[in-house]
Amino acid sequence: MDLPAPFEWHGEHVGIELPGGRALFTTRRGGVSTGPYASLNLGRWTDDEPAAVEQNRDRLAAAICIRRDAIAQGFQVHGADVRRVTTPPEVDPDPAVRPPEADGQATALPGVATLVLTADCLPVALIACGAVAMVHAGWRGLAGGVIEEGVTAVRELGASGPIAAAIGPGAGVCCYEVGEEVRDAFAPHGDAVRAGRNVDLKAVARRELRAAGVGEVHDTGLCTICGDPALFFSHRRDDGVTGRQAGVAWRS
Repeated sequence: MDLPAPFEWHGEHVGIELPGGRALFTTRRGGVSTGPYASLNLGRWTDDEPAAVEQNRDRLAAAICIRRDAIAQGFQVHGADVRRVTTPPEVDPDPAVRPPEADGQATALPGVATLVLTADCLPVALIACGAVAMVHAGWRGLAGGVIEEGVTAVRELGASGPIAAAIGPGAGVCCYEVGEEVRDAFAPHGDAVRAGRNVDLKAVARRELRAAGVGEVHDTGLCTICGDPALFFSHRRDDGVTGRQAGVAWRS
């Protein structure tokens, strides 16, 4: 499968390098989980075998060449909070203990990666010289301002110069049919983000990024719902019984 430049395949996963940092959007390939979670399920709060998830997270850490205890993650609640990670983790946290609630992670620390988990929601990387962030952008997060908060976090952490963004695999307008509640949430964007009963979350994200001052926006163009089921987990396609892929960003 060809990817739009500057995305490129990084082994089994989708990578991008931008001034100041890198991002990786994982696929479901290359792990040890089985059944509906096969194979690289990174979601600790799924019904997958915990030991398998931890082995998968070891493989992710090896793929990005960052210690697994230096990967910052929050407990996602479809909100707009972005945690500023200003001190490096000292030990790998107990996987049974939920981290602080946050739908984004931002850091200026070299050697620390920011991670969100998705299975149709959008992982959006924000990369600049001096700081990076990764945000989890479902419809509630987008409507609540998670993109703007991510940009604010990167600036507060000292990013200099322009911020670039990369939108990873997620629900495409081709498949994301929604009810009135969701369409009403994005009514201010007008017809630019609608196609009949479907909403274009990626178009919403692009517009929110532009409004927040991000001039360079890249999109993988990959839909997790109608894409190859061997490539991506999809909450909607799999009726909620599925694993989680990750979006990860770190300074280069």
